[in-house]
Amino acid sequence: MIEFILDNKESEDTYLEILDQIKRHKNGAAVDAMKKKGLVYKTNWGVSIVQLRELAKNYERNHLLALKLWNKGWRESMILATMLEEPDEIDERQMDFWIKTLTTAELIDQAVFNLYVYSKFAFVKAMEYCCGKTYLVNYAGLQLVGRLARVDEKAIDEMFEGFFPKLVPLAKDPRLQQAFYNSVLALAGRNEHLKQLCVEFLNKLGEEKEKQAKHISATLLEDIKYC
Repeated sequence: MIEFILDNKESEDTYLEILDQIKRHKNGAAVDAMKKKGLVYKTNWGVSIVQLRELAKNYERNHLLALKLWNKGWRESMILATMLEEPDEIDERQMDFWIKTLTTAELIDQAVFNLYVYSKFAFVKAMEYCCGKTYLVNYAGLQLVGRLARVDEKAIDEMFEGFFPKLVPLAKDPRLQQAFYNSVLALAGRNEHLKQLCVEFLNKLGEEKEKQAKHISATLLEDIKYC
């Protein structure tokens, strides 16, 4: 676990206050619905993402507070940690630890969308995770690539071009189909140059032997026309 200082009374008080707020919003029916979808957590109060976002608005981003919430291990506390962590404070070690600790796509989405995309290590981590050895790490990489394509207005095209060779193996994993589709579509929608590169990439992908690669290639080539 990532260590944190325990003698900061202000952070500790805020931390305890947030935990109490989470409990006040508990929803047993939501927990049951998540379980049916395969979203199983050690501790889950069933609080919606919308409610957590509203709760997060009441607090300023704080590195120590985020670490406390993360280490609590609740579904809700970990999501709030991604919302309240300071992007400039996280380093590569913390990013790797959090990603490897996460057990569901829901939590990875929150980490990527709320925090990782704003880190100075975002492109480095996106590349590393796309080359990772587990499904969820690869999922994180794909989501980060797509999110960067959508929100990082300062990134130059060359920063995205290097991802195409790394995406080929991911196209063959049916568990990554939706994330792969969304990320490539985001790249194609960024500008005409990247759109053309996506078309070239997908045409080559369609020559692969795997049916999954052929299918996602054909689907994206059709849908990219509308970007």
